[in-house]
Amino acid sequence: MSRISCLCPCVPTYQSTFAMRFFVSLILVCLLADVVAAAEQPPNVVIFFTDDQGTLDANCYGSTDLYTPAIDKLARNGVRFTQAYSHAVCCPARALLLTGRHPQRSGIVNWTQGSRKENEGNPTGTNLPKQEVTLAEALKDGGYHTALLGKWHLGARDGHGPLDQGFDTFFGHLGGFIDNHRHYFLHGRGFHDLYEQKEEVFRRGEYFPDLMTERAVNYIDDHRDEPFFLYVAFNIPHYPEQADQQFIDHYKDLPMPRRSYAAMVSTVDDRIGRIVGKLEKTKLRNNTIVIYMSDNGHSVENGGSINMDDHASGFPKGHYYSANGGGGNTGKWIGAKGSFLEGGIRVPAIISYPAKLPRGEVRDQAIIAADWFPTVLELCGVDRLKVPLDGKSVLPVIASASEPSQHETMHWGWARNWAIREGSWKLLGSGNQPKQLVNLDDEQPERKNYLKEKPKLAERLHQAHNSWLIDVTPQFHTQ
Repeated sequence: MSRISCLCPCVPTYQSTFAMRFFVSLILVCLLADVVAAAEQPPNVVIFFTDDQGTLDANCYGSTDLYTPAIDKLARNGVRFTQAYSHAVCCPARALLLTGRHPQRSGIVNWTQGSRKENEGNPTGTNLPKQEVTLAEALKDGGYHTALLGKWHLGARDGHGPLDQGFDTFFGHLGGFIDNHRHYFLHGRGFHDLYEQKEEVFRRGEYFPDLMTERAVNYIDDHRDEPFFLYVAFNIPHYPEQADQQFIDHYKDLPMPRRSYAAMVSTVDDRIGRIVGKLEKTKLRNNTIVIYMSDNGHSVENGGSINMDDHASGFPKGHYYSANGGGGNTGKWIGAKGSFLEGGIRVPAIISYPAKLPRGEVRDQAIIAADWFPTVLELCGVDRLKVPLDGKSVLPVIASASEPSQHETMHWGWARNWAIREGSWKLLGSGNQPKQLVNLDDEQPERKNYLKEKPKLAERLHQAHNSWLIDVTPQFHTQ
């Protein structure tokens, strides 16, 4: 046989046919190996925790005047919850999310320390105890690289920051909020609050949500070949309301304060879209669990302004930085941030995991922010902690719209304020003030007080809450 005939594909021989079959088989084996490897690759986890985004403040929750395409896309590609509960303010909401336990257990019952420097940022405030096991620590033990970009707000004392609680990477601020361009906390005398790992950094003039987003996109690129947990704790739409100009222009015809607030909501939605877009471009989206939730209801604060001439930020006396009295939408619900009325604690929440969870579905069962902890561990195949969790996996609820809520009773507490919900009944109290018993099934919920009509129910709920307070007594020192 000539050399030419041996090389010509039109003249088959036993040797060439065998070689071709072997080559094709080898390719198939390699492809199958890639498929199996991809299937066995643990899912990535991205949590978007927005700040002061109200109960219905996304288009997919019925706010037709808002432009939120990224959040709406998550809803189309995931499961949206109509009764998702967090907390009334920032600190306990973050403890609830990251520990999977009621914040009372870790002593987060009042404002946390805001600055690492002496005489700044509530230096006597609490700090999340190092003994608490965070979701970052649990996933890190399971082989995940972990990152927090954005707002920590669980204590600033050295030894109690994100890097001490399981995060490998941190960029953001330790206290409650910052000016988005100067990166100063503005209450009181103010202080600079921007850190990379444990080092204070200065990026004056650069828009903080963009700094966060840029790092999130780069982080996904850098860790695309290993499982990662990316906690994107946005500092917006929390005041100061400093939105993108494109969204300021978009909402120019809305009345205040909705106009200013809506621009902030669209600004945070845009950054969510950029980060999810990076997951899509890197082919990681299908195998990434994306959770979106707000930490509490919208803010109605209106008294924030600089009241001195030598403020640390350099802003002049009288500079306004608050929430314009509140532009959130709660629909039939009442209340806002700082309250245990529904408008303060019922928040938007979505989970999207295209590889394994249904798409475009809605669940009406009650869930709490602590539920994400066991849910993520279950989906990631990471062993449950020995420490008991208050959160319950939401997977049974996702599997069936008729499955009962994992929480027959829910409790909240912050300073002197508290609430307990059982079924449609909720009892609220504040120190020695008269209690309020409300029914969430009312046509206009939480307007009517049933305390005099149902004193026995109110007393039973009050006793149940007192028993709960004993159960969640702090186990660790928080200073």
